[in-house]
Amino acid sequence: MSVDATHVLHDGPWRHRFVSANGARFHVAEAGSGPLVVLLHGFPLMWWSWRAQLPTLAAAGYRAVALDLRGYGASDKPPRGYDTQTLTSDVAALVRSLGADDAVVVGHDWGGWLAWSMPALQPEVTRAIGALSAPHPLALERAVRRSPKQARASRHVLHYQLPFAPERALTRDPATVPALLAHGGWNWPGPGGGLVVRAYTEGMRVPFVAHSAMEYFRWVVRSTVRADGRAFRGAVDRPVTVPVLQLQGAHDPVVLPATARTSRRWVEGPYRYEELPAGHFLPEELPDDVTRLLLDWLGRLPPS
Repeated sequence: MSVDATHVLHDGPWRHRFVSANGARFHVAEAGSGPLVVLLHGFPLMWWSWRAQLPTLAAAGYRAVALDLRGYGASDKPPRGYDTQTLTSDVAALVRSLGADDAVVVGHDWGGWLAWSMPALQPEVTRAIGALSAPHPLALERAVRRSPKQARASRHVLHYQLPFAPERALTRDPATVPALLAHGGWNWPGPGGGLVVRAYTEGMRVPFVAHSAMEYFRWVVRSTVRADGRAFRGAVDRPVTVPVLQLQGAHDPVVLPATARTSRRWVEGPYRYEELPAGHFLPEELPDDVTRLLLDWLGRLPPS
């Protein structure tokens, strides 16, 4: 069956919009009005991973916007721009295109990496950050170098450096995405079961998505010896002073809890850390718990 971007425009209590920002067009699902909360997904997911949070945040008085990151879902898939500096610029430009001065940025997995990077790279628009299954970028990189356990847990990143092969597996082998989800999810499958797996499998088969997804991983590795990577690491190696919520799965086989906890050294502002009985895909495995903790934290933030 042929798959295109229309396959990711799932119906629900939200509005689908296309927003121009940073020279590209982004698909968002939006619900509610009030202070802006931008929700960033991880790999191999898309905006739909936040479907449980969108209506609940809206009902609580927030404007919740779940974004398809550059290269994913129904957003543009340009041949370049998968470095963290460009991706955080996408988020900042989106906030402004939505007519807001700032936003709370909440991300899972890759989205969490971007959320951690926002206070350093886009401070003007970053009110607070939430990171799910995502340590501070430097915490993760140092753990990969120093911890054999985290290095083994991150070995998939090296596989993704190969040309063509990861993309072929993601798009042609129907078992690849389900295997990724099953490996990372301690409580997998969560609510929805097979429907959820099928949705993400189709999402990765949208033309160019698999290649774009791999480019995120390739930039991280290749940038370690390049000037843009050194500039990024220097920029984020500074205290995070905005409020931080960090949620971590106690059974996460991809990001080990011991790695996640070391993120604390980069935080000087208000910090809340919670471990949940789950694996890597927190919004899918424990959506109600994620929503409850997110709402409680948001309600305690100082006014913008």
